[in-house]
Amino acid sequence: MTQRLHLVFGGELVTPTKTVFKDPSKIHVVGVFPDYASAYNAWKAEAQRTVDDAHTRYFIAHIHRLRDEKAESGPTEELGG
Repeated sequence: MTQRLHLVFGGELVTPTKTVFKDPSKIHVVGVFPDYASAYNAWKAEAQRTVDDAHTRYFIAHIHRLRDEKAESGPTEELGG
């Protein structure tokens, strides 16, 4: 069975109209989750906790989409030699 990992993260944006973080070193990593439903619940909790701050946003990244399992190796594997 294929694992579909999701990363929930967020932080303060430069402006609410763009997805550029004000200080990437201060990005809040909520966690990695085994499925979309649990990632969504974590995202929703953080989004609701920061609802009064228009400059703070949280996102769900689909980690499983970053790797093509059908390819022999990914670009990061090639860097290691």
